[in-house]
Amino acid sequence: MNTASASPAMRMMDLLRHGLGAPLIVLAMLAMVIIPLAAPVLDALFSFNIAISMVVLLAVVYVRRPLDFTIFPIVLLMTTMLRLALNVASTRVVLLNGQDGPGAAGKVIEAFGDFVVGGNYAVGIVVFAILTIINFVVITKGAGRISEVSARFILDAMPGKQMAIDADLNAGLLSREEAKARREEVREEADFYGAMDGASKFIRGDAIAGILILVINLVGGLAIGVMQHDMGVADAAKVYTLLSIGDGLVAQLPALLVSTAVAMLVTRASRSQDMGHAMVGQVFGQHKALAVTAAVLGIVGLVPGMPNAVFLTLSAIIGYIAWRLWKKGLERAADKPDAALPAPSASNPAAELTWDELRPIDPLGLEVGYRLIPLVDKAQGGELMSRIKAVRRKLTQDLGFLIPPVHIRDNLELPSNGYRLLVHGVPVASAEIHPDRELALDPGGAFAPIDGIAGKDPAFGLDAVWIQPHQRAMAESLGYTVVDAATVVATHLSHLIREHAPELLGHEEVQQLLANLGKSAPKLVEDLTPKALPLSTVVRVMQNLLNERVPIRQLRRIVESLVEHAPQNPDPAALTAAVRNALGRFIVQEISGMAPELPVYTLAPSLERVLQDSTQGTGAALEPGLAERLHQSLADCVSKQEAKSEPAVVLVPGTVRAALARLVRHSVPSLSVLAYSEVPEDKRLKLVGTIS
Repeated sequence: MNTASASPAMRMMDLLRHGLGAPLIVLAMLAMVIIPLAAPVLDALFSFNIAISMVVLLAVVYVRRPLDFTIFPIVLLMTTMLRLALNVASTRVVLLNGQDGPGAAGKVIEAFGDFVVGGNYAVGIVVFAILTIINFVVITKGAGRISEVSARFILDAMPGKQMAIDADLNAGLLSREEAKARREEVREEADFYGAMDGASKFIRGDAIAGILILVINLVGGLAIGVMQHDMGVADAAKVYTLLSIGDGLVAQLPALLVSTAVAMLVTRASRSQDMGHAMVGQVFGQHKALAVTAAVLGIVGLVPGMPNAVFLTLSAIIGYIAWRLWKKGLERAADKPDAALPAPSASNPAAELTWDELRPIDPLGLEVGYRLIPLVDKAQGGELMSRIKAVRRKLTQDLGFLIPPVHIRDNLELPSNGYRLLVHGVPVASAEIHPDRELALDPGGAFAPIDGIAGKDPAFGLDAVWIQPHQRAMAESLGYTVVDAATVVATHLSHLIREHAPELLGHEEVQQLLANLGKSAPKLVEDLTPKALPLSTVVRVMQNLLNERVPIRQLRRIVESLVEHAPQNPDPAALTAAVRNALGRFIVQEISGMAPELPVYTLAPSLERVLQDSTQGTGAALEPGLAERLHQSLADCVSKQEAKSEPAVVLVPGTVRAALARLVRHSVPSLSVLAYSEVPEDKRLKLVGTIS
């Protein structure tokens, strides 16, 4: 290896790695404005300017998504500064040494002024004007407008995207690390498009500066040639015009390349994709379009007087490509049905029935219509399986026991867009979705309606609109929360698993929980079952806790309370109350979080006596009219608390807590009923009102 030749490059790489390259480049560009440069140095710098512009353009072509090139606005600024510095340096050389001929400003300017425009300054002015119009009017103006609109929509959509990330995090579809990465990506996207909106103005200003510099060079060169160097007007015009045109073309070519790179980057889709593959697949991937094009070219090629050979050759080439694409499509279509055909029935007589024919019923099931099959097929890009896995992981951590797998099957009896959820083989919910659209939910602050198919959120019954994917940015900017079809199903499943959690917890699951606890506290588990309580009673207590939306994560505390109170009263209801008292601090924390105060409602003494009489059997059962009014009063309390973003809690004596909780469990599910003994002594209470 030649160490001497490699050492300058290695030294440059070391400077860049240590953060010294960028300051030195900026200082060098500023020096170019002040210090006169020789013609060979100008040639090298002009060549470097063209090369770096080509590198930027190709980097944009090969980048997979815009956010992978976040440094582009700074690159755009640096390349613009380099071109302007070169313009100043070349203008100085042209005006000082222009009387020496076309080669006075270096070989590059001479080549562009002589070879590119044939030494004709009239042709040079026309070519320069055309390049400037293409750059300034077409590419730069379009790219600037796209940057401006993209920045506006991205910034307006930020709140909706943040809400969607929070919703996915709360539903268990994202981990904390994934949510943090998604938020960082949203912030980077907003910063990038905001910077691109401003950076596109560099290109516009550069194009205007190129026109002004050309005019200044023409007027200044003509004046200097005639008045200082005693040249004829025609000779001065020819020499300085060719030099000015060459200088302008040398600057406009890199500017055109960088402007094209800007336009290509801001028009790219935000998802990760290879531009070459996307271009070939989407533009030249339709055999019908190519076949029609080949037919039209063939007809034009048969018209007398047209360049028949050119049109007929192009028609034959495009027709051959269309035929090849059509053949490939037939081959792919022929491969798929064979795999879907049922296997031929065997000629052997049917086997005798066995007990294996009785298949166990799945704890959780999901049946989908045929149009929803792509959502669960990973080969077709379906994400529902991974979303369901994330939901199971989240709920397992939240509820405290392993959520069973969800068995998914297709059901031709369902509507094509429909699905239904089953618990132990019994359908508990069904809905219809649009897999090719996205659901826009109005959280209450949407600015305006949006076009789409009106519908309901299957999980919570909220009004929503099914919109096209390209409307997502607009919907988010209007304040909607937008989720895809797979997320809708996963959220619905998560909601139903929480509702039916007691049915999913059986003897086997509780036995597994106790076995895991026995690894760290074997004596405690040994004292519980079967010594103190049978396993069925432990299962019933844990199901009661889940029925009242109390997770069983605090398993050790639950078992300790059962062992302590089982000798006094082995009744599951009494044991559930004892366990709730032991978990009081945990229950209150689940309701109010880290808030310093717990807002509560209490019962009026007369209502409290009626409830106590009904629960103790000393009086009549609760009248239907009284029960209805009680439901309405409690629902009003919940509405008031939700309006203040506070939990709705009713504090009652322990003797009526279980009865009142059962009464409102399904009618007012967001209401929490606590006994006085369940509230920790150090928790501050804030009395909101009294229910009478």
